[in-house]
Amino acid sequence: MSIIFGPISSRRFGKSLGIDLSPGKKQCNFDCLYCELDPAKTMAKQDEVLPVKQIVKAVQEGLQEHGDIDVLTVTANGEPTLYPHLGELIDEINRIKGDTKTLILSNAATIDDPKVQEALLKFDEVKLSLDCATQKCLKKLDRSHEGINVEHIKEGMLAFKEKYKGALIIEILVVATLNDRAEEIAALNDYLLKLRPDRIDLGTIDRPPAFDVKPVSYETLLAISHRFDPSLPLYIASRKKADITPSSYSNKEILDTLLKRPLTQEDIEALMDEESQKRFKLLKNEGKIVPVDSNGVVFYKKA
Repeated sequence: MSIIFGPISSRRFGKSLGIDLSPGKKQCNFDCLYCELDPAKTMAKQDEVLPVKQIVKAVQEGLQEHGDIDVLTVTANGEPTLYPHLGELIDEINRIKGDTKTLILSNAATIDDPKVQEALLKFDEVKLSLDCATQKCLKKLDRSHEGINVEHIKEGMLAFKEKYKGALIIEILVVATLNDRAEEIAALNDYLLKLRPDRIDLGTIDRPPAFDVKPVSYETLLAISHRFDPSLPLYIASRKKADITPSSYSNKEILDTLLKRPLTQEDIEALMDEESQKRFKLLKNEGKIVPVDSNGVVFYKKA
């Protein structure tokens, strides 16, 4: 049973040391179809709870062993906000972490709980999943525990965003035939325009899932991204770009594309052939394309 794992290098978060609040078994209020962990009965609270002192001691030892950590990432074999002493734990971590940032990865199912919000306010960065904006999708894809309602999740996120001073990141994981439908994307878009998170990570399955569900292609993710309002800071977080054949873009096509959806350097290299990338650089040098940093990810958009 290992509480600390990593470090893991992330382009978005830097060098991360993981803190697992449920290292012994899966304890979650979701049983998502795409989860890489084995299926398990959902629960409303942990039935195996680690002492705060044990976790803090492991964190101290991890920081001593790895002196150049950028971020401490709190997660779990399941859902970390089910840990009943989360507020006390983050207080203790904040006392010993120095300049290291703190991040929590949550499925957001408990975000309407004031006690959970109070704990999350103490993190430097909070990343919440939002695969579905409708109850039907939530039950089918995320297989949520009884009593969890997507409207309560959305209301909780809005209430939390009003109080939170750190970086709020939303993650959407797209699964073929389940939440890639036009009506689901439209519902997500409408809600995210109200929430206005600091960044939205749009991805798909990239690890073997527990159930027989399929990822979507990068081309599909790109097409889905165009259904979102271009004012939303949406980042296509996919590793599956190798199958794309870069295309030729004229100056007008480059600018029109960036008007619909700002792109990262990764996207540009995946989509545009060599000559188009040269045109892109010229347009950038002429000031017709400008970079925008969105919480560690640089997007390029039409000036």
